[in-house]
Amino acid sequence: MRRRNFLKQSALTTAGTMLIPHFLKAFELNQLGAVPVSSKKLVIIQLSGGNDGLNTVVPFRNDIYYRERPTLAIAREKVLAVNDEIGLNPALESLKSLYDDGLVTIINNVGYPNPDRSHFRSMDIWQTASDAGQYWQTGWIGRYLDANCAGSTSCQPHRAIEVDDTLSLALKGANVNGLAVLNPRKLVDQTRTAMTTELASVKPTQLPNDNVGYLYKTLAETVSSADYVYTKSKQSATRAIHATKGSYPASELGNRLKTVSELIQSGVSTSVYYVSIAGFDTHINQPGQQERLLRQYADAVKAFMDDMKATDRQNDVLLMTFSEFGRRVKQNASNGTDHGTANNVFLIGGGLPTGGPNRVFNEAPNLTNLDEGDLKYTVDFRNIYATLLRNWLKTDDVAILGRQFEPLSIV
Repeated sequence: MRRRNFLKQSALTTAGTMLIPHFLKAFELNQLGAVPVSSKKLVIIQLSGGNDGLNTVVPFRNDIYYRERPTLAIAREKVLAVNDEIGLNPALESLKSLYDDGLVTIINNVGYPNPDRSHFRSMDIWQTASDAGQYWQTGWIGRYLDANCAGSTSCQPHRAIEVDDTLSLALKGANVNGLAVLNPRKLVDQTRTAMTTELASVKPTQLPNDNVGYLYKTLAETVSSADYVYTKSKQSATRAIHATKGSYPASELGNRLKTVSELIQSGVSTSVYYVSIAGFDTHINQPGQQERLLRQYADAVKAFMDDMKATDRQNDVLLMTFSEFGRRVKQNASNGTDHGTANNVFLIGGGLPTGGPNRVFNEAPNLTNLDEGDLKYTVDFRNIYATLLRNWLKTDDVAILGRQFEPLSIV
């Protein structure tokens, strides 16, 4: 088949799965001892659009905050205090209960040098872990896959799954990409058509060493990978092992975290899961929009963590939440906020260091020392990545990030 016809006819191109090269054959995925798989799971939630961190973790003792946000500031009496200086937005009541259980760590003032206020560029920086002046084509999770597959004849690149129908840059490596799957059943149906079955049956020795050959190989490996994930989840459903124990909210994030829970319980040897929720670009009439999204986020995370606890996986799962940047300190004339810089990051899980509910890692934002109206970062986000890679996923953070970033005492 000609390359043009192949691209035109394949359902995989519309499903976004042509972005997912280099997966194991199903029989390879079932090999024991190929690449050690840790029981630890990292779940990343991306708040797309630039969530307003100051109205998420609220500096309710700071008069400057109320002066600069006369209509947007969260009233002191409504803030869910976590210490004498800061507290959570009242829409995060479900997250506050997790914090009170000692499961949440709040990291303030997270950013990077020379911040970029473009959504696309700043998200690229966060997803690749590059400097602001560098343009990388691989993501930090994709390089994690590359590093863990180096020298292995039976690699496990499905170890990173994004619950979506397209793959983010974060999960794209030089040699191995993650798997984008919104619904295992839907994905496997798309790979079981007569055309895809015929194309996937072509032997590697018959493939040309060019782009067409690459596409055929990608298709074959995607078919087997989709079958593996679906088969594992179906087997677990039959055994009633992966049934969720609680009720998830009927939101997009709730549904996607429920899928993550089901995949974890199914026994799929995935180490990293990636999900996102959009809508945080609140230039106009921010309060209602952000409150709705934060409540969806908190309720979904609470349901997920309750599920992990009920299935005895709470100490094996760590959830990290980030946004590409925060918002400016001063509200704008449209009852909203414009693009800013530093922001907060949440780590949520039962495997974090003990110490009770007092888990605010660092100081509250300094509103008297701004950079042209924006918060200054004090924690480089790559220090967080280095910590997660080295201390949670037990891998070589320096090789993946390109240089050494000192780990933090958070895991």
